[in-house]
Amino acid sequence: MADFGGGDLDAFRAEARAWIEANFPAELKNKPNPMMREEAVEPSPAQQAWKKAMGDKGWGVPTWPAQYGGGGLSPAEARVVQQELGRAGAYNPIGGMGVMMFGPTLLEYGTEAQKQEHIPGIVKGEVWWCQGYSEPGAGSDLAALQTRCEDKGDHFLINGQKIWTSGAQYADMCFCLVRTDTTKKHEGISFVLIDMHQPGVEVRPIKLINGTSPFCETFFTDARAEKKNLVGPLNGGWTIGKRLLQHERSGLSGGGGMFGMGRSLDNMAKEYVGVDEAGRIADSDLRSRIIQNDMDWRAFQQTAMRAMAEAKGNSGPSAATSIMKNAATSTLQTRAELTVEIMGAQGLGWTGDEFSKEEKEAVRSWLGGKATTIYGGSQEVQSNIISKRILGLPDLTQNH
Repeated sequence: MADFGGGDLDAFRAEARAWIEANFPAELKNKPNPMMREEAVEPSPAQQAWKKAMGDKGWGVPTWPAQYGGGGLSPAEARVVQQELGRAGAYNPIGGMGVMMFGPTLLEYGTEAQKQEHIPGIVKGEVWWCQGYSEPGAGSDLAALQTRCEDKGDHFLINGQKIWTSGAQYADMCFCLVRTDTTKKHEGISFVLIDMHQPGVEVRPIKLINGTSPFCETFFTDARAEKKNLVGPLNGGWTIGKRLLQHERSGLSGGGGMFGMGRSLDNMAKEYVGVDEAGRIADSDLRSRIIQNDMDWRAFQQTAMRAMAEAKGNSGPSAATSIMKNAATSTLQTRAELTVEIMGAQGLGWTGDEFSKEEKEAVRSWLGGKATTIYGGSQEVQSNIISKRILGLPDLTQNH
């Protein structure tokens, strides 16, 4: 059930509006969030100032505990902040994997010392995190991972390879699943934190079909992990790792603000395709499909908000995040395809002055979006989770 805060939301809304008006740089109004870019870009002074203001206020993670620098707000107050940011044409400059995945997991499983050490840096956007999960031989079967972690007395020694490590070339720290017992599969995995700025850590960006390199290969050769950076018990990392994946899917389904719809397809189609005598999109079939996509997205947003509110009152993200992740990626892939279709030949431009920036980004977004049904757990893996954990269907593979 949603938490409506129990306080005077009108008074809080006035406070939030006044603070945003006083701190959000006017020159950034309605500008895209630089964090949503797949390549590193040096922030402008205005972007740096806005990030610092939100980090100091704790409103980048509004419901996180105030004792670690978070906003300490109720879910209802957090929604007010989100609404007022939207009203001001402002974006949330605090994010990344630390916010979407690792932070919520550490708040649940970490020691008090670990929370005090790592959460404030995430809250302020000062420490960038990456995820060390998948390996060349351990993708969908993640528990088959082989990256070794050996106990060396006062520290752990890490050797192995990870792949699809998003943002590893920019990361300060890595939350990583490693093998600490070779005699067991799931029960031989631990969850450790690794400093990316040390000898023995090599990162190789992978160039994708859309021209960007958001993913990397990461190699650990006698890399060091401090004993204090073991999260949870030794060989108890699988439980923590699964929980983190639920937070990831919640974020990828819209909870973490990873997706934005951008420019209206309706207005775009009227510009490229034209209008009929009633002022509607001239192509009736295209018009119907645009309306359906808009309806699907609005329905998804409402469901995602309800799921987030319910998660706050229970134990956090559930297996339902698999449904939301599949729904979000399907709707957004359809939108990308519609965008390219609307633009026609102009939506297939890669370089050249004859294509606008928006047109060049359309084809890259369409190509890059194909990966959304793979990362964070493939569409097929989510369907298995839905069938087993939500619908309670039998695992037919066990009978063959």
